[in-house]
Amino acid sequence: MIDVNPEHFLLIGAILLFVAVMAGKVAYRFNAPALLLFLTVGLFFGYDILSFNSPELTQFIGMVSLCIILFSGGMDTKFSEIRPVLAEGVTLATVGVLMTALLLGGFIYLIAPFLGIELTFPLALLLASTISSTDSASVFSILRTRRQGLKENLRPLLELESGSNDPMAYILVILLLKFIGGDGGEISVGGAILMFVLQMAVGVVVGFLFGKASVWIINKININNASLYSVLLLACVFFTFSFTSLINGNGYLAVYIAGLLVGNNKLVHKRTVNTFFDGITWLFQIIMFLMLGLLVDLHSVIEPHVLLLGAVAGIFLMLVARPIATILCLAPFRKLTRKARGYISWVGLRGAVPIIFATYPLVAKIEGAELIFNVVFIMTIISLVVQGTTVSSMANLFGLAFTEQESKFDDALQDKMKSAFTEISVTEQMLTDGNTLNKVSLPDNTLVVMVCRDGDYFVPKGRAELHLGDKLLILSDRNEELAAHYKEYGVEDIIEFK
Repeated sequence: MIDVNPEHFLLIGAILLFVAVMAGKVAYRFNAPALLLFLTVGLFFGYDILSFNSPELTQFIGMVSLCIILFSGGMDTKFSEIRPVLAEGVTLATVGVLMTALLLGGFIYLIAPFLGIELTFPLALLLASTISSTDSASVFSILRTRRQGLKENLRPLLELESGSNDPMAYILVILLLKFIGGDGGEISVGGAILMFVLQMAVGVVVGFLFGKASVWIINKININNASLYSVLLLACVFFTFSFTSLINGNGYLAVYIAGLLVGNNKLVHKRTVNTFFDGITWLFQIIMFLMLGLLVDLHSVIEPHVLLLGAVAGIFLMLVARPIATILCLAPFRKLTRKARGYISWVGLRGAVPIIFATYPLVAKIEGAELIFNVVFIMTIISLVVQGTTVSSMANLFGLAFTEQESKFDDALQDKMKSAFTEISVTEQMLTDGNTLNKVSLPDNTLVVMVCRDGDYFVPKGRAELHLGDKLLILSDRNEELAAHYKEYGVEDIIEFK
């Protein structure tokens, strides 16, 4: 193995990121989940190449990554889209996770002795709880990267479920660790219920309050450098998570709710903020999967009894536990067709989150923790390979898919458009021949697309009156001619948008 010295850390990190990004490009071409390839890259480098064995560091990086992923997922989720499916999504994210954990835990407890594995029911339930939630990173990346359109409002439902069910699984894992006695002492059933209610309630309240506070701070702070707004919002994300956790609330639920509020309110420099969070979300997704791959001990994973239990439990989760939990949870909601229910049952992707949750028993050093981690890893790989590669094909099979329209102007606005935006102030010379827009001489292929007057914005027509000091946003592909007109009109302060 190669020990990573500090001076080599950046080099190896750069190589890992580069290989992971190239693997993601290959994954897209072959209709495979990119996150699976990221995990594979980490697994490859961790197998007798790099020396890495730190569940604590992996857990910390996973925690930071989940904060960003859940917040970004909340920002990208529109209230108008999730409102019609809010009840279904919340039911799947709470009751569905609990049902899945109970069904899978019972099955593992019954089947383990036949495979030569001794597991108590609490340990079997702990194993099931770590993998009871669908993975937001996997679902968000697959649905959005492929621009997969789904009928019956299924896409916002799946994104709402995957973005909000991690807190439920996290609570189950923490409660079971305390119940087993591996995380600070045992806890009674009554104490577990009280802790569950407290964590959920505090997470909702703090997430709502801090989400509102984040919007207010961003809109009121008035920083000259627009890029710093993204940094400030990132600080708000981490503060929301850490503060909620310190007062015994669920930090993951809090950051998701805060993201929902931030994404659905007006925000200054919102485009810059969204671009920043898109990039950093992908970065931490890659880092998270790479770290998890590096942590895996392949020699332990490929032991026959571990492989067999992981395979059997993974199949049971996909074909029995998830479908039963989904059918029971969605039974009261009549508007969903059988095909929609069947598709929801199938698209229960597992990803990095279960493996991160599986590090908690390792850090707590409970008996059987290594077995839990290895089995969860195998089940996650099975889910990504089988379910992750069939997201689109199963939607077509159920007759629920349609191709989302892609903007023909998106690339043009970002890279290919030769036209340029400029901002100027109306001068006295511009109003010499009249105070309406059509009296202002401008080059061909030039448009005044917006006027700002005393903080109000409007799109002008030719007869729109102009006032001295009005701000004009002008689009033109005749930049040299426009510069000459500016000089003629005595325009000195010109802001160019690149």
